[in-house]
Amino acid sequence: YSQSKKKIKKMKCTVIAILASTAAAFSSLKAPASKISTTKLNAFEDALGAQPPLGFFDPLGLVADGNSKNFERLRFVELKHGRVAMLAVLGQTVCEAGIRLPGKISFDGPAFADIPNGFSAVSAIPSGGLIQLFGFIGFLELFVMKDITGGEFVGDFRNGFIDYGWDKFDEETKLQKRAIELNNGRAAMAGILALMVHEKLGVSLWPN
Repeated sequence: YSQSKKKIKKMKCTVIAILASTAAAFSSLKAPASKISTTKLNAFEDALGAQPPLGFFDPLGLVADGNSKNFERLRFVELKHGRVAMLAVLGQTVCEAGIRLPGKISFDGPAFADIPNGFSAVSAIPSGGLIQLFGFIGFLELFVMKDITGGEFVGDFRNGFIDYGWDKFDEETKLQKRAIELNNGRAAMAGILALMVHEKLGVSLWPN
């Protein structure tokens, strides 16, 4: 019992550390006025994602200097992580519901239906499959999921190829949809973290 209690305490500390390190993703702890001008402090208060109840939230002061390039880089990272996290939560949900592809994962490997959910899936997938997965992810990272032609905003990966009617929206609708994506990504990052931590603790968050 004492070892289990120590393990839970250790995991809680880990979660707190991770949340603290990613706090800037929610987009400033105000530094003393003698060091940073009011203009710098207010540089991003009206930026997309700065909304109630937190407003512009940067407790670590990562963009307190008003550096717009640094802010755009952090926003790019936040969007990318949010998108990956949304896919991760969706994947967890689909697999937990028992939905699997038909057939086998390889000619001599297990069936897709026999691949477990969560961390256990990594050891169940044949090494060749893992190489293909990481190779595909690397291909997307290097050649697809990036702004090549100069997007309309940070995180715009259309590159003049995929539109789905985006250019038909007015500016207010575009901002609304971008804010929805940003907030859903933030929620998904917290969600997948909670699922991972509880899986390691042996406490399922899924309903029976």
